[in-house]
Amino acid sequence: MLVVLKPQVPEREANDVATRLRMFGVAVHRTDHEGRVRLCAVGDGVPVDWDAVRTWPSVDKVEKIGRPFELGSRAFHPQPTLISVGRVTIGSDQLVLMAGPCSIEGEEQAFTIAAAVARAGATVMRGGAYKPRTSPYAFQGLGEEGLRIMRRAADAHGLAVVSEVMDSQQVGLVARYADILQIGARNMQNYALLREVGHSDRPVLLKRGLAATIEEWLMAAEHVMSQGNSQVILCERGIRTFETYTRNTLDLNAIPVVKELSHLPVIVDPSHGTGIRDKVAPMARASIACGADGLIIEVHHDPDHALSDGAQSLYPAQFDELVKQIRTIAEVVGRRV
Repeated sequence: MLVVLKPQVPEREANDVATRLRMFGVAVHRTDHEGRVRLCAVGDGVPVDWDAVRTWPSVDKVEKIGRPFELGSRAFHPQPTLISVGRVTIGSDQLVLMAGPCSIEGEEQAFTIAAAVARAGATVMRGGAYKPRTSPYAFQGLGEEGLRIMRRAADAHGLAVVSEVMDSQQVGLVARYADILQIGARNMQNYALLREVGHSDRPVLLKRGLAATIEEWLMAAEHVMSQGNSQVILCERGIRTFETYTRNTLDLNAIPVVKELSHLPVIVDPSHGTGIRDKVAPMARASIACGADGLIIEVHHDPDHALSDGAQSLYPAQFDELVKQIRTIAEVVGRRV
């Protein structure tokens, strides 16, 4: 339920209302909008006398949010959520460009790619140290050593770091090196992991599951936010359909739909969405035109010899050209790089 307080209610009274709600046994989350405190009281099956709450002196109105993803809905939090990471504020008019290799393979590779993507205009370096692979015999990543290498490479070129965390026991370790914790598509409904990153102070990049509906995706974000971490970045990375020509089907419909339903920023991964190098740029351009808050793109200086996902990785020169195109599109839709 959404409890909206009267305008300019003193902080002491707002805290008192939140405390009294918690005494019913519900969890209470707060946001402020246009001079009013808005409290979202959540607790499945907890009996609350909402008619009595409506009579409290500081309360203006009590209403149902109408969506199962209450904390992620615009009914609770009308304004867009802004997440500051390094030199970029994700969700603002500034687009975030995350770029780098699928996997960190070594120091020379990481530093070479970090230099290239930073020079082109990226502000966040992406790279995997723990790699979920379909085959157990494929390269699984360098683990903590990969995180160390990526951190050094990113720091050398003024970049923040996003890297995937695979299970709840890894969260603290990855958080020591990464500025953003990525939850991969295969783990979108790994609820133990979602709860664990929900306790972290790091922003969470939540990729859409292979066959997840938009509501399931937003409910996964709700699991993170319910634990206290409201810094969730949604990532559309393509879903599995009957089409087999591309790796996945990039659902660009999801961008304006999610932007209407939720206050969370949305970025797009056209690399996994297509799986084909020459299809990445056109889908990246379309994503920005559709209203995405940024992109996460795989870039490799020698993709033919990459240990993972070489076929969908852009060459540095291709990424540089794409960023120039994105700047033009951004200006048209009122954004900037």
